[in-house]
Amino acid sequence: MTAPPRPSAARERLLRTAAELFYAEGLHTVGVDRIVGAAGITRATFYRHFPGKEDLVVAYLRGVDDAVREYVGGAPDDAAAAVAQLRRLTEAIGNELCRPGFRGCPFINAAAEHPDPADPVHRAVAVHRAWLTETVTRAYRTAGHADPEEATRRFVMLRDGAMVAGYLGDAEAARTTLTAGAEDLLPA
Repeated sequence: MTAPPRPSAARERLLRTAAELFYAEGLHTVGVDRIVGAAGITRATFYRHFPGKEDLVVAYLRGVDDAVREYVGGAPDDAAAAVAQLRRLTEAIGNELCRPGFRGCPFINAAAEHPDPADPVHRAVAVHRAWLTETVTRAYRTAGHADPEEATRRFVMLRDGAMVAGYLGDAEAARTTLTAGAEDLLPA
């Protein structure tokens, strides 16, 4: 196992800059020179922190994953907490759809640009997706849903569809539809 990256202002600036550019313009479109220039660092500093662009992309996705995990929190203790967690997650997704500059889900976008399941970027997407699926399934199970796996499949499909609809169409309508669909999935 590799040691965790050492914190540094340059590394954080690189990640912040890369995150903004990758999300706004796409992973393949943005090159290392552009990131280095926008972050105001040297190529040597870049390579001291990341062996290559792919490593930076994976670090970017892990950062997004970490933020989502922190927001969602741990496993709920009881049915009421599980329902609250599912509603909080749905609300966060809906708010994301409607924020200025929304360009779709960073994980769906990354998977579209890196379709090979063996690709490290695609694997980072798969790790996030597996966590999301496990987390939502556990919440439905704790909430007392009769078929938590099926509820999760539907929730994730609603989420994915809302992410695309929010970018391509009416974000507010996507949020409303997501919220209604997610409410329909909650146990009575």
